Amino acid sequence: MVDGKSGTVTALRGVAPFTAALVVVSLCAGANPPALAAADSGEQAAVWVQKEVNFRYVGFTTKYSCDGLRDKMRRILLWLGARDDLKLTGYGCVGVNSPETTPGVRIAMHVLQPAGATSGQTVAAHWKMVDLLAAHDLFDAARDCELIAQLDRDVLPLFAARDVDYSATCSVHTPLIGGTRLKANVLVANSSAATASP
Repeated sequence: MVDGKSGTVTALRGVAPFTAALVVVSLCAGANPPALAAADSGEQAAVWVQKEVNFRYVGFTTKYSCDGLRDKMRRILLWLGARDDLKLTGYGCVGVNSPETTPGVRIAMHVLQPAGATSGQTVAAHWKMVDLLAAHDLFDAARDCELIAQLDRDVLPLFAARDVDYSATCSVHTPLIGGTRLKANVLVANSSAATASP
């Protein structure tokens, strides 16, 4: 048997070497529980949960039209793992395709939560590192500083997220280069489960 303190094999005297080796291999194999393997693979059983939120953007450095904000929010929500049947409706807008002072988006979507945290039909999912500013150059990232700050506060908590790396050093009317980032490991559906019903 394996001594739990020293990790050495004892009580195998008188056993053939080949048989002893089989016993040791069997004991070692049993020492790694399946949960550990699942965690290493990044696989996670998850459940679709409905979320609704009114997101009103308030920014002084960068302004968006209602359509522009709605389209940008759709891309961001899908990157974060929202199901692709989400519905977004603009509100609080005065002009047509013109920058607004405080444009808003009503969001109705389904997001994944780890199974066990909530009830429902489980789907296959995995953890994925998402960098919301990966496609931006430094200047564009700085221009989105106020939006990133509001996303971190009002939107990211709706998702299952961990290992969040966030910074938003915003200055009114003056984009600060290098002060904005938002990365997180988020729970996203495997491709076969991305449009599954909750």
